[in-house]
Amino acid sequence: MSKKGKVYLVGAGPGDPGLITMKAVECIQKADVILYDNLVNPSLLKHARPDAELVFAGKTSKKHTLTQDETNALLVAKAKAGKTVTRLKGGDPFVFGRGGEEGQELRKDGIDFEIVPGISSSIAAPAYAGIPVTHREFASAFMVVTGHEDPTKEETAIDWAQVAKFFGTRVILMGVERIGKIAGELISHGCASETPVAMVRWGTTGHQQTIQGTLATISEVAEKAGFKPPAVTVIGGVVLLRDQLNWFERRPLFGKRIVVTRSREQASDLVRQLTELGADVLEIPTIVIKPPKKIAPLREAIQGIGTYDWLVFTSPNGVDAFFREFFQCHNDLRDLGALKIASIGAVTAQKITDLHLAVDLQPPEFTGEALLAEFHKSVSCENLKFLLPRADLADERLARGLEEFGGIVDDLDAYQTVSDTEDRNGHRARFLGEGADIVTFTSSSTVTNFCELVDLPALQKQFPKMRFVSIGPQTTLTAKGKGLPVATEAKVHTIPGLVEAILELCGSAAV
Repeated sequence: MSKKGKVYLVGAGPGDPGLITMKAVECIQKADVILYDNLVNPSLLKHARPDAELVFAGKTSKKHTLTQDETNALLVAKAKAGKTVTRLKGGDPFVFGRGGEEGQELRKDGIDFEIVPGISSSIAAPAYAGIPVTHREFASAFMVVTGHEDPTKEETAIDWAQVAKFFGTRVILMGVERIGKIAGELISHGCASETPVAMVRWGTTGHQQTIQGTLATISEVAEKAGFKPPAVTVIGGVVLLRDQLNWFERRPLFGKRIVVTRSREQASDLVRQLTELGADVLEIPTIVIKPPKKIAPLREAIQGIGTYDWLVFTSPNGVDAFFREFFQCHNDLRDLGALKIASIGAVTAQKITDLHLAVDLQPPEFTGEALLAEFHKSVSCENLKFLLPRADLADERLARGLEEFGGIVDDLDAYQTVSDTEDRNGHRARFLGEGADIVTFTSSSTVTNFCELVDLPALQKQFPKMRFVSIGPQTTLTAKGKGLPVATEAKVHTIPGLVEAILELCGSAAV
């Protein structure tokens, strides 16, 4: 019996990926096929399976990648082929999302489907601009109206006279290009010309933009600002509360576009911290962590782990890679024996302690030179045997230094870093087209692979104000060797230290 397909019509929220529901994420994770719109934050696609088929069905005011009929037909076809299909729609699928039409088409063809509601931009964008759609002193109700159609045409589905008479807040979706006509229509039907108006573009995202005016002036304000879709328009006295309630646009990194080049698996913590500070974060992973080309030497060393005196980790990836192989050979952590453990970096140490192992030696500075200094000061290395499970392109100075102290060193490849050429979230294309304020590097490999993925001279010529920030000395050295001027380096070589360096560079303070 063939597998029966199913379609999930999912609200992807207003833009901030943190505002998507848990059920929506589950639908993305289990989908064989994902159709997503222009207003869906492509960062959400990181939850998709690597083998999932991604189909952009984007629509803007003047361009449709797929028509609605083509989208309906594709949903039906994929489901009939036995696929689990997730249809991601910006905001909520039933709030001007045409989810009702798609559901009707699916029902007509006998396709099983579910509706997963999402947070609508009609309430989220005003909230992120500091505008409540209801307030006891200003509005006890609100209405949501589409601004997509021309309000001056002879036959309109919207009774603008009734909209003008409405006693609460009016929220207009998709009305940027017609805001002058809409404002004129409301004034002609009795709205006061001085009624406050705000327009919020790309609401809830790091590149949110808000303008304010009145019904009489908003069209001119929008034209002078070069204001473009997509945007939400809020009309009513609640707009006056923005001065008191504007919170999102006051974050210390708001308006700054920052590139994160860490691997997909490691990027989340840095992305989260920067996003919480208001940055518009582009995730452009330049490296993928993979097993080494030759795993046999590491496996042989693990099988004879009892012959080593010291196990030295220089990165969290080294810890992960080593213990992944260790538990393929051993069932008991006690098989490590009596060896001691040294590490570089707080995150590396945390990985070790998470395994309920103690770190015996860790330098105050997170560099290979500092670790060598600690060994020289605290340990007699003569004839001791060291195992260093590291990246395939790791700097050799640590291993050579331990040998100079009399140690016997096995410096083995535990993993390799290769270029990540995928751009599933579209962030690389956006970066190449629009640039960024800051590009962050967390390792030498991120620098090397970044330079391989972009035309660096052309990029620096096109965006001369773009600045580069490094997590530590070795990364800085690699960057400078590639011709990248490092604007600042983290004083403490950790992710929080990197974030603090960015705040100082931008003249901001964390709040």
